[in-house]
Amino acid sequence: MSKITFYSTNNKSERVDFQTALMNGLASEYGLYMMAKSDIPRLRAQTIKAMAGMTYARIAFEVLNPFLAEEIDANALAQLLEDAYDETKIPTTVQHVTGKTFIMWLTQGPTYSFKDYAARFFGRVMNHFLKQSDRRRVVAVATSGDTGGAVADALNGLDRVDNLVFFPKESITEQQRRQMTTLGGNVHAFAVNGDFDVCQALAKRLIGDKSFAEQVFGDAERFTSANSISVGRLLPQAVYPFFAYSRVAKYDAPLIASVPSGNFGDMMGTVIAKAMGLPIEPIICGVNENREFPTFLETGKFDVLPSVYSPSSAMIVANPSNFARLVDFYDGHVYDERDADGRVTREGVMDVLPDIGAMRKNFVSLGVDNADHYYAMKEVYERYGITVDPHGAVGWRVLDTYLQGRHDQLAVIFETADPGKFPDDVHKAIGVTPAVPEGIAKQADLTERIYPIEQPADTGNSGSLVLSDAQYADALEKIRGIYS
Repeated sequence: MSKITFYSTNNKSERVDFQTALMNGLASEYGLYMMAKSDIPRLRAQTIKAMAGMTYARIAFEVLNPFLAEEIDANALAQLLEDAYDETKIPTTVQHVTGKTFIMWLTQGPTYSFKDYAARFFGRVMNHFLKQSDRRRVVAVATSGDTGGAVADALNGLDRVDNLVFFPKESITEQQRRQMTTLGGNVHAFAVNGDFDVCQALAKRLIGDKSFAEQVFGDAERFTSANSISVGRLLPQAVYPFFAYSRVAKYDAPLIASVPSGNFGDMMGTVIAKAMGLPIEPIICGVNENREFPTFLETGKFDVLPSVYSPSSAMIVANPSNFARLVDFYDGHVYDERDADGRVTREGVMDVLPDIGAMRKNFVSLGVDNADHYYAMKEVYERYGITVDPHGAVGWRVLDTYLQGRHDQLAVIFETADPGKFPDDVHKAIGVTPAVPEGIAKQADLTERIYPIEQPADTGNSGSLVLSDAQYADALEKIRGIYS
């Protein structure tokens, strides 16, 4: 088995192994690491069939070992995955809803979000490599809701890693905020005056700021990423659909995967799973009122518009970073224009159009307006006695629309967050307040540590918010203070 290499979506001449891609976070020329389609391992049908009844950790091994076999010993990888996906700490269930429709609950981990799965793998595999080489890293991550808490929990207490997490101060819930701000120790949370795209731009710029890293740490490579731009969070997301299929394989039919999508990490993981041989037809990409992707599939034009509020807060994303990977997978190219200092001057520039015909064959993408989030939550609760969160409601609504209400094809909805993380929205929809998860309830009484970034964002050409130099300077000053 040959070692799989990864290239930059903005520079295909760069080729690195998984460990290097993981440590770098961001690829050269501000691209994302991606593997060639021809390098994606293909699993035999017998291997996929044998997953029925396997634990999540064992399925993860079958999916990830072909990517990592030349860099991590099989026994070490198996042990790492058993620790990451210990069923007493992060159980995974697939629940029947109606007909041949199921919900996969990726919501029972330490922070009650699907982000726990990728974050726990990311933290453990990074710490594994850092111990081997006697190095340290600072992980910079932006969050639109659940990523920050999941990464913070996964990295908290690791001896080779620190965590800087940037969140939009006005568009996450108190519970989501407290999952980041109450841990202390090696986790430092920043409340940013802006939306998720501003936070993401801040994290990306920091990761690429080799000069600042050299000044503060004497190590130009100190910063890396744990956002879904990290290949260390991309690969484990290919496990979700394999697990889902393993629990419904008795139907012996292709699987419709209904994936609520914000930054497109779970959707890109599903694309990889399909490329590995999992029978998925089609992938349904559910979005909220930020409809850039459905519009792109329809028109072939990608325009980054100002992000708009939605109850599915983790999906308030106007320019999904993994879109660059998706476009690359279908032989196109999209990038953000930057000035000489690395500042984004124009987002989502598509200079090579991907194979739109192939994308339309493999994907269905629909938007769900804000009011329909509540109707969908109410519908699922009243018809089937199941409480879903706003993101799961998107997954339900787009699947139900695609099937025209006839749930006679095998389908799994990815439920990505515990409804108790969104008590106000759920109560508004169904008249019942869901129980707050135990771990979140305990954090309500803990002291918060927050680093505010109060400077205003700039406004881009399209009217969307853009990271300002003043915001970046404020962040650097506070980071310097943490490590001085």
